[in-house]
Amino acid sequence: MKINALVNYWDKHASGRLTREPSLMSVCDRHHEYLERLSARYPLKTTQELLRDLISTALDELETSFPYEQGARVVALDEDGDEIYEDEGLTPRFVRLSQKHIQRLKSREVESAT
Repeated sequence: MKINALVNYWDKHASGRLTREPSLMSVCDRHHEYLERLSARYPLKTTQELLRDLISTALDELETSFPYEQGARVVALDEDGDEIYEDEGLTPRFVRLSQKHIQRLKSREVESAT
């Protein structure tokens, strides 16, 4: 999701799966004022929900902004028959680390449920 699509997301009151571990943070005065204005605009969203959505959206956008670095291995052919090489840049490493941490969080949830 792009930052400019976030307002549409909030307008539809989307929800998702949340971890059980809360995150606390401090923000500068200017950003605190932005959050206050957003809270006034979307009174059904808490400040924590707004922060969660902003951080999630920024991380999604960050992942898609990583530059492609062509690897040596051909992984597919495009519609014209041209070779598509694997990405050896930050994206696949980021995805692997994300999956690792998601599995860790899921196993914690299973452990705490039993």
